[in-house]
Amino acid sequence: MKRLAMLSAATVLAATMMTPAKAEPAPRGALIMIGGALSDGNSEIYREIVRQAGGPRARIGVITAASIPPSQDPEAGTSKAANSVSNGRFYVDILKKYGAGGAQWLPVDLDHAAAADSPELARQVASMTGFVFGGGDQYRLVTTLLHGAAHTDSRVLAAIRARFAQGAVVAGTSAGAQIQSGPDMVTGGASYQALRDGSHPGYFEDDTTLAYLPAGGFGLFHDGLIDTHFSANGRLGRAVRLAADTGHQRVFGLDPDTALEVTGTSLRVLGRHGVSVIDLRAADTGTRRGRWAISGVRWTYLTRGARYDPGTWTYRMSPDVVRLAPVDRAAASPVEDIFDSAAADRKGFRLTRAALDLAGAARSTTVLGMTYETNPVFVVDLRKGNGFSAYGAGAAIAFADLTVSMYSSPRQP
Repeated sequence: MKRLAMLSAATVLAATMMTPAKAEPAPRGALIMIGGALSDGNSEIYREIVRQAGGPRARIGVITAASIPPSQDPEAGTSKAANSVSNGRFYVDILKKYGAGGAQWLPVDLDHAAAADSPELARQVASMTGFVFGGGDQYRLVTTLLHGAAHTDSRVLAAIRARFAQGAVVAGTSAGAQIQSGPDMVTGGASYQALRDGSHPGYFEDDTTLAYLPAGGFGLFHDGLIDTHFSANGRLGRAVRLAADTGHQRVFGLDPDTALEVTGTSLRVLGRHGVSVIDLRAADTGTRRGRWAISGVRWTYLTRGARYDPGTWTYRMSPDVVRLAPVDRAAASPVEDIFDSAAADRKGFRLTRAALDLAGAARSTTVLGMTYETNPVFVVDLRKGNGFSAYGAGAAIAFADLTVSMYSSPRQP
């Protein structure tokens, strides 16, 4: 996530310490939260958004206020532009490509924050059947669509919330998914620094600092914390630390090009990779060698077609996925740079791949992962315990109830 330089410290502090003004009505529309990096060719997710919005009768509002505005984009007006206006055009075009009868960019961004309280724009929103929030930085959505320290809805957001309660679909990718969070929405942070330093309310220029807004985002999703780009950016550490620090028992980690669709009480996985469900009900926090440590975290990784019931904490894999017969081999251990540190400049998915490797290995019950940073080294300990199960054909693609511990170590094992 890009950091914002234009926000005053006083504004940030005030916003972080507020709580939502009122309880919102129970949602009735579908919520489709995408972990970022949504491929233009991901017809499964795009077509589901369009279908939920009414297909050829759809009228979809596109909100790209999480992007930088044209005034901050040095490439504005060129083919390399990547700002709220150019991104808005992209989503309008691709939604129409996938069958939406109508799609319209809603002109709200940091250059036009006042438009969020336009009665005319709110009236347009009131006639729409769906909404798509683009990626960027979720704090831009806080500063444009919510009223500062009061954390109350702008007219446009109130109209979107009302349409959602009436059945309209709300979809978002990356920051557009994160903003749907309830209390304690993450605003930045890297896993290593999270384990070492803990979490901090607010918003910080240093994007390795684990930061969060106690007031949350729009509050359309309340079944757990949300984190995006999850496996690609090694975010298990930051997700677990934030949940433990703020008293949450569950996190949903959304992978890139993958969505979690929420309809009523049913959650379904769509797309290319997976959704991690992190269960902290039996977790135990403490210290080890003078550093923060946690044990007893349960990690379930669900892939396309899987369903999850947050009320009963139960999952159901897709009928196309079968229980895996592990292969007679050992899993690779230890795994270096387990959180895919930005300082190492390597490709991601290291931790999830290590877990899938362990899931499919008959001769291993444990895999250890080591952080790239060494002052101190943190260990991620993955174990097959009671209740563990793996799914796939030939190789694991999903698993349930892998036990996770994280603690500091003076040296490589």
